Amino acid sequence: MGYVAVKGGTKAINASVKRLKYERLKGRQMIEIHAIQSAMRALIDQVMSESSLYSPHLAALAIKQAEGSMEEAVFLLRAHRSTLPRLYYSQTVETERMFVERRISASFKDIPGGQILGATYDYTHRLLDFDLADERIADIEEWLQNYKKELEDVHRSEEVTFFPKVVTYLREEGLIKEYEPDATEPFDITKQSLQFPAPRSARLQALTRGQTGAVTSLGYASLRGYGQVHPTVGEVRVGYVPIYVAHPYEADHREEDEYYIGDIQVTEVESFVPVHVKNEQNEDELEFEIGYGICFGQNETKAIAMSILDQCLEHSESSFPTHDEEFVLLHIDSVESTGFISHLKLPHYVTFQSKLDSVRRVKKGVQQDED
Repeated sequence: MGYVAVKGGTKAINASVKRLKYERLKGRQMIEIHAIQSAMRALIDQVMSESSLYSPHLAALAIKQAEGSMEEAVFLLRAHRSTLPRLYYSQTVETERMFVERRISASFKDIPGGQILGATYDYTHRLLDFDLADERIADIEEWLQNYKKELEDVHRSEEVTFFPKVVTYLREEGLIKEYEPDATEPFDITKQSLQFPAPRSARLQALTRGQTGAVTSLGYASLRGYGQVHPTVGEVRVGYVPIYVAHPYEADHREEDEYYIGDIQVTEVESFVPVHVKNEQNEDELEFEIGYGICFGQNETKAIAMSILDQCLEHSESSFPTHDEEFVLLHIDSVESTGFISHLKLPHYVTFQSKLDSVRRVKKGVQQDED
């Protein structure tokens, strides 16, 4: 492509930056970082997931700087992430040890430990709450005190309970195929360029940091008919998982010697996808495959869509675009897609003038032939 530098643009650029700051400040109101963290947790979770950086504080800062623009906030946080040193790699996270806040299954009514609805908009009326326009701190404090007392009356036990996975019971019945653990080093797409065919670890990483809307749209496309993958959600889990790192100078370490460095909130989904396979008698049999999704924060729609696409990409033999890993993985990245579309605003003077000259020559030639 032919780009040209625009001379004498420094003053104009500085004026544009000042105008941007003016647009943010002209209302003479300032939103605190803490307020964004407290009141916009869904936005925080999406930015962290798409940035692949777990930091609610930095996500809130990026949202404030970007004036609420998701794509700009993700761009800012990814750029910051690229400057951070990689000091440790965490040990494999065992989600069975999750401190569960929400846990539901669409596959079974009764699951061991029971269904835990937790915090969700799923059961609320989608009606505007005009009372929020007049919300006061005193009212909030009163409500929180009453709710805390209600919880204390219900939950007297301090015992922490861990819940088994729903899929475990299907495996015990032989209804889900067992696989040997794969100890292959995960592919890190932030350190190496994505190559095709991509290993599953690379696909999962690209999906979990993909743009929420794009992942959801492609998952929906698969449900509608582009592959006709219609899973049943085996389990949605939202909660906190502990993160451990090994001692940096011990090659052979034991689990009890690992260092606990904190918890992160994640949403994990395992979907059961019915597939037809041939048995030994060459007859069609119904089996279930598992689609997997996991995201930072409470990000359930994206995690479910991710589990759909995960199963789709395991079957690259299909001709549907939702089964084409190159099509899916290269078009869901928010920074890549936003950047490439935004680059159209850059000067294209040379290439466009060349095309104009070509059109003029053709038009002139046609006119001469007519004369």
